[in-house]
Amino acid sequence: MEKIVFLDRDGTLNEEVNYLHRPEDMRLLPGVPQALARLKEAGFKLVVITNQAGVARGYYREEDVKALHQYMNGLLADFGAEIDGFYYCPHHPVHGIGDYKKNCLCRKPGIGMFLQAEEQFAVDKAHSYMIGDKLLDTRAGQNYGVFSVLVGTGYGKELHEKCLAEETKVPPYDYYADTLDQAADWILKQDQETAVRERGGAYQEAVYTPGTEDSRSRKER
Repeated sequence: MEKIVFLDRDGTLNEEVNYLHRPEDMRLLPGVPQALARLKEAGFKLVVITNQAGVARGYYREEDVKALHQYMNGLLADFGAEIDGFYYCPHHPVHGIGDYKKNCLCRKPGIGMFLQAEEQFAVDKAHSYMIGDKLLDTRAGQNYGVFSVLVGTGYGKELHEKCLAEETKVPPYDYYADTLDQAADWILKQDQETAVRERGGAYQEAVYTPGTEDSRSRKER
């Protein structure tokens, strides 16, 4: 099984640009390559999950999306932070043109792109996360069954403040982080604590006795 960090693209990894499709318009957000590199070093696979309604509207082609993703990975390669898989939804239920006008399973907050990723990755949901700057991102993560993080870049900060103002409403995300770097800090902490709990549970079932000077498993000695 593989630990995955699923990631929204626009507003999460790069600056929000209206219907971004030209490489020269892409700007990675500060600290993003370093945060992604830390996650990869900790054993996470990185998978982008992005709605691309500009294709449905006829503003650009699927080939443009793929070329942009290749360009992005070229930028990230210098940091050892390449994305392991890109998945995009080219549909829109209202404004799509031709075959792109449809109610699909892949458009977030649907989980179709996650299911596509399962064809490439053996996703360990209990150790996987979804990060995005919109509630449709975090809802998609929750719908799929992984932890979700709202990041304050893009639209995230405004949405988080709105959720805080609605005190009786439970926000549709498990954690809020101002930046992707902070989101990575939280994920790495959760991952470490989960690993300790899992190891600790196994030891307690074996030979652990409270109050003893050495609580390690005999198999460990």
